[in-house]
Amino acid sequence: MSTKKQNKLVQPFVKWAGGKRQILDEINKFVPANFDTYYEPFVGGGAVLFDLQPSKSVINDVNHHLINVFRVIKNDVDSLIEDLKKHKNEEEYYYKIRALDRSDGFDEMTNIEKASRILYLNKTCYNGLFRVNSNGEFNVPFGRYKNPEIVNKTVLKAVSYYLNENDIKISNTDFEDALEGITPDDFVYFDPPYHPISGSSSFTSYTLDGFTEKDQYRLKKLCDWLDYKNCRFLLSNSGADLIFELYDNEYEVEVIKANRCINSDAANRGEIEEVLIRNY
Repeated sequence: MSTKKQNKLVQPFVKWAGGKRQILDEINKFVPANFDTYYEPFVGGGAVLFDLQPSKSVINDVNHHLINVFRVIKNDVDSLIEDLKKHKNEEEYYYKIRALDRSDGFDEMTNIEKASRILYLNKTCYNGLFRVNSNGEFNVPFGRYKNPEIVNKTVLKAVSYYLNENDIKISNTDFEDALEGITPDDFVYFDPPYHPISGSSSFTSYTLDGFTEKDQYRLKKLCDWLDYKNCRFLLSNSGADLIFELYDNEYEVEVIKANRCINSDAANRGEIEEVLIRNY
């Protein structure tokens, strides 16, 4: 299939730590010219998906808050847009909305209201950082932006159209399970939470249980399984020693530079070393 971009309005609708928008040119150098189904087990903000705009795809993320937003955009974007209009860029209001996942009534909220809440918090929280505490509660402070774009109707409509006009399966499961049914004609892009280069430079708390070193080993085993099945994969990760140890002797490893501006620690923003790993 062709992966030529069709609609520039189809773009990420959330700010996402580790998002790939700024290194798309590097990633695109290694995307196969032809494949059947595109798999992305860690879809995150969807920068690569929305750049490629494949006609057949399986996208997944373990973050159920995020996947609910994808599903609502696909199934009822008009109601989502209307609900977003109620939100205010005010600190007291922000903390009231942030606290909803600590209340007994949270489970009674509709999927549309939950999606609207996540988009609002994402656009108005400090540095666009999606982070939850050990109880799975959103805990990023207010961002104090003058005029954040809480309702981006044009992008939401364009993404909804893309998700509906193509064969896009949206799942919320473990990354291994997200590849069920894959064939050698398909292509996988992995963008897991990066292994920290230092003990403080970690974004692994974007889900309740994080993404551990054990998960990095599990992902390597999955890549080996894909290679055995002659399925092509491309993997992004940090330039941490562990990542080189896991992949450098078996697969093609390209070192690239990326600027990271979303980080809870200001010292860890700026240009960092990342790697692109592939088996073809």
